Amino acid sequence: MTKADRQFDIVVYGATGYTGRLVAEYLAHHYGARADAPKWAMAGRSAAKLAEVRDLIGAPADTPLVVADSDDAASLKAMAESTRVVITTVGPYQLYGEPVLAACAAAGTDYADLCGEPVWMRQMIDQYDAAAKASGARISFSSGFDSIPFDLGVVMLQQEAMARFGSPAPRVKGRVRAMQGTFSGGTAASLTATMKTVAKNPALLAVLHSPFGLTPGFEGPAQPLGLMPEYDDALGKWAAPFIMATINTKNVHRTNFLLGHPYGADFRYDEMMLTSAGELGQKAAHAIAELLRNPFGAKPPKPGEGPSPEEREAGFYDVLFVGEWPDGRTLHYGVKGRYDPGYGSTSRMIAETGIALLASDAPGGIGTPGAILGTALVERLRAHAEIQFAPES
Repeated sequence: MTKADRQFDIVVYGATGYTGRLVAEYLAHHYGARADAPKWAMAGRSAAKLAEVRDLIGAPADTPLVVADSDDAASLKAMAESTRVVITTVGPYQLYGEPVLAACAAAGTDYADLCGEPVWMRQMIDQYDAAAKASGARISFSSGFDSIPFDLGVVMLQQEAMARFGSPAPRVKGRVRAMQGTFSGGTAASLTATMKTVAKNPALLAVLHSPFGLTPGFEGPAQPLGLMPEYDDALGKWAAPFIMATINTKNVHRTNFLLGHPYGADFRYDEMMLTSAGELGQKAAHAIAELLRNPFGAKPPKPGEGPSPEEREAGFYDVLFVGEWPDGRTLHYGVKGRYDPGYGSTSRMIAETGIALLASDAPGGIGTPGAILGTALVERLRAHAEIQFAPES
C-alpha cells in the first residue's frame, strides 16, 4: 500500500485531552462534509473515552476511533501506518512524544506537534532526522502559537523585504503588541518537565540557552537576548521579556538554517512584549519581567485544564515584526489572530498544518512549519484560521 492509499489522511492522537479535543472539534465543524475535508480519525488510549469526546464535540457518529498508547509500540506502529499525517497533542513531549515520533519516522508518516521543549527537540533531531529523511516523513515541531505566528511572520517579512529592497533584513525584531490568553495545564507540565530534565543533566543547559540550540553544526552571531526591560526608541515604547521567546527564536533560526540561510548567515533576531511609553510603560515592563520568574503562580493548572469557551473566544494576539537594515531602512509586518492564542488559535493552526502537509512535496526530515510549508501554510491560515499576515506602512 502506498502512502496515498492509507486508510486516513489525518489521525489526531490525544483527542481526549484538552487541546486534542479542540483540534478534533475544529476538523468536525469547520470541514464537516465539505468536498475538501480530509479523512480523519480520533486516537487515544481508551475507545470509550474517544467515543464520549466524539459525541461531546458533535462529531459524526461514524468518526473512526483508533486505540493507541505511547506505552504500546505495536499500537503506535499500526496508527502511523494507517494514516498520512499524525497530529499529536500528547505532552509533555519529552515524557510521551518519542515513541510517536519514532513510529512516524519509521513509517514515512508526516507528523505535527505543539512542542515548545527545545531540549527534547534537539535530542529528537539528533536521533531521528536521518530516519525521517530516509522514509520521507516530514516532522513539524512547534505547530501552534509557539512558533507559527513568529516563524511564518519572519518568513513573510523577508519575502516582502526581497520584493521591496532586493535583500533580506539582517536584523528583525519580533514585538508582541497585544495578547489576551491563558495557560493550560499542559503548558505548565512541559515547563516543569524541562526543568527536571536539565536538573538531571546540566549539560543540556547549553541547548536551552543558545538561540542556535536547534541548528546543529551552525553557530551564528551574538544575538540580542531580550531578557531585560528596555526602551525601544524606534517604536517609542517600553519592551519587556516575552515568555515564548526562548523557543520561538530557536525555531526562527532553524528555519533560516534549513532553507540555506536566505535571511543571511549573520541574521539577528529577538522577541519582546511591548507595553507603552513613559513611566507607566517602564513600570509595566519591569512588572512583566518579574512575573516571568514564576509565570504560573503558586497553583499551576493541572494537565487537561485550560481556558473556558468564553475565554478562548475573547482571546487574540497582535505581533509586529520590524526589519532593519544598516543604512536605516525599515520594514514593518504584522501578524494578528483571533481566539485565545495558546488553545483557540493553536488548535486551528495545528489542524491546518496537518492539512497542509497532505499537499506538501517537501523532502522528509525534522523541520519547522516555516521550512517545510512556508507560504502554503500562510495561505491556509488566512483562509481558514482567521489569522492575518500583512505588511504595514
